[in-house]
Amino acid sequence: MELIRIAGTPIKPAQRRRVAIVHDWLVVYGGAERCLRQLIGLFPDAELFAIVDFFSDDDRARLFGKRARTSFIQTLPFARTKYRTYLPLMPLAVEQFDLSAFDMVISSSHAVAKGVLTGPDQEHICYCHTPIRYAWDLQHQYLRESGLTRGVKSAFSRLLLHYIRLWDTRTAWGVDRFIANSAYVARRILKVYGREAEVIYPPVDIDRFSLRRDKEDFYLTASRMVQHKRICLTVEAFAAMPEKRLLVIGDGPEMAKIRAMAGPNVTLLGIQNDVSLCDYLQRAKAFICAAEEDFGILAVEAQACGTPVIAFGKGGAMETIIGPDNPAGDEPTGIFFEAQTAGALITAVERFETVKIRPEACRNRAETFSISAFKAAWIDILKKHQPPLVRPAQAASR
Repeated sequence: MELIRIAGTPIKPAQRRRVAIVHDWLVVYGGAERCLRQLIGLFPDAELFAIVDFFSDDDRARLFGKRARTSFIQTLPFARTKYRTYLPLMPLAVEQFDLSAFDMVISSSHAVAKGVLTGPDQEHICYCHTPIRYAWDLQHQYLRESGLTRGVKSAFSRLLLHYIRLWDTRTAWGVDRFIANSAYVARRILKVYGREAEVIYPPVDIDRFSLRRDKEDFYLTASRMVQHKRICLTVEAFAAMPEKRLLVIGDGPEMAKIRAMAGPNVTLLGIQNDVSLCDYLQRAKAFICAAEEDFGILAVEAQACGTPVIAFGKGGAMETIIGPDNPAGDEPTGIFFEAQTAGALITAVERFETVKIRPEACRNRAETFSISAFKAAWIDILKKHQPPLVRPAQAASR
């Protein structure tokens, strides 16, 4: 009997011979694309689909040379740089992918990928990085950041996001199994879609980072400089602590504002390559994350270097970092602050300097989120081959 092999592991007699992987878009190699890389590694013969594919040669090499089948949006004007403006067309675009020849469809989705059309004899597994943030709980923040709080454009945007929510909810019932990238995202999936989700944490390349015990006298933060990443908050806090040094890695729309706020104790390093980022993560006294993250790969990478994390105590950080007051009494790997305010961060930094955190404890925590753990969790789920969670009677009762 023919077997389907997942990363060389035989799974089940092959009624399922062909696998399709659907990703939202391929423009920048980020956290979702790191997960995609490992999914392709698990299913090397799978065919890849995406709304647009503008990957550089270097980024494509990270996907083992895979080129995606794309939608009509790929050929629209300015699609390379303005692809997000085509959001109103993306539900239509993703529904045009003909996946009828595939037995298993895996969508890697933080926007529209899970909306592909599949039949009753196809299994659709969605690895959900998050429900569409700017259509759900972050809608009002998105409208503020985009200057769309009033006027005709605001009204149109609100109507569009309402339509996206209706479509997003409907397409959730075309997914047989949801897998979330954190328990926090699983709760969002339950709230938004009414669906239970298993959790497989994203793969972090722990082996790329080495433990360093001797730390230098500076704090580090790194992120895209957009409002919800709260780099301004971090810089504001350190402006009130002139005796403490902060290094900031990243660039983005808020760079000018951050540069104006930065005092002499804050150094803006701009965008750094992977080697340089790793060096700073290894040498930093602590890494600071003031955003509410769905998971937070950088916080795990910092711990892989033996570097503690000072993080906003909500979202994925609560799953990747161990605070000093944890009920299990485990060794701490960081400090949490309860409010996204400069005052709360200042208090957390002051507390951090009184708590002993061993680099070895940080490294041990990071190893929980390794690439091998990600692959093993996927293989375990696929071996189980649980029956689809969605049944016609369930869908009819909705």
